[in-house]
Amino acid sequence: PPLLHSLPKSAVIGRAQTKLSSRVVVHRPPAAVSPAALSGAGARGLTPGQFALYDRDGDGLLNAAELRAFLESAGESALPQGYVLGLITQFDHSQSGGLAVGDMGALMELRKTHKDEFEQVHGVKLGFMSAFVKASTAALLETPAVNAYIDDAAKEIVYRDYCDVSVAVASPAGLVVPVLRNTEQMSFADVEKAIQAYAMKARDGSLSLEEMSGGTFTISNGGVFGSLMGTPILNPPQSAIIGMHATKMRAVVKDGQVVARPMMYLALTYDHRMI
Repeated sequence: PPLLHSLPKSAVIGRAQTKLSSRVVVHRPPAAVSPAALSGAGARGLTPGQFALYDRDGDGLLNAAELRAFLESAGESALPQGYVLGLITQFDHSQSGGLAVGDMGALMELRKTHKDEFEQVHGVKLGFMSAFVKASTAALLETPAVNAYIDDAAKEIVYRDYCDVSVAVASPAGLVVPVLRNTEQMSFADVEKAIQAYAMKARDGSLSLEEMSGGTFTISNGGVFGSLMGTPILNPPQSAIIGMHATKMRAVVKDGQVVARPMMYLALTYDHRMI
């Protein structure tokens, strides 16, 4: 985030809201990058000692050539020889601040309370995918590195100021993954209507390649097949994909008591060179 936020507004070129193009490069990193920009969520974290290895001129910044060296070594150190991506899958089903990650209870209650009115007003059913799309979009905007990717040919990190979320939809030939464009501008109803339209196209075989390309992040849902746990496969050049799974009643600790809650395992696969 420090790297992105330090850029002048003119350096961030987003997609025009009135025109949806299939691929837009938002910006390239500046010529000089500070240690703070290469720590935490901005890229693979570097200690001061590690940063000094790449800061060859000792000015406390990484210029373009030094940044390319960092990206090359970050990829090489994370990978066996012959591989391009350094992939890690992280499973979340834990307690954090009293909140169980993957506890579907509140979302299920929200859907139960509002589904009839939602369908009457918007003409489409309220599902769980819209909540995951909007939650993922909020996270992508908060953590730009997850919405970015590494241009291996140019040795550059490319950020985007928009979110195009690919979602898995069932078709007679199997799962297809169309793209919801500009989800940062969409409501729950917009998401559900778009998914319904894609599902209809998937069933009649009319989905185009353009409608299935250009995503910046993917949500996969193995839960529709009863999958309890799985490792979603990254869709390059995206940097991350999250996998939803079946919701089952499990024992969790809440307010010091063991209770049964509807839980879902969430799996995030990501490119460890970026995240």
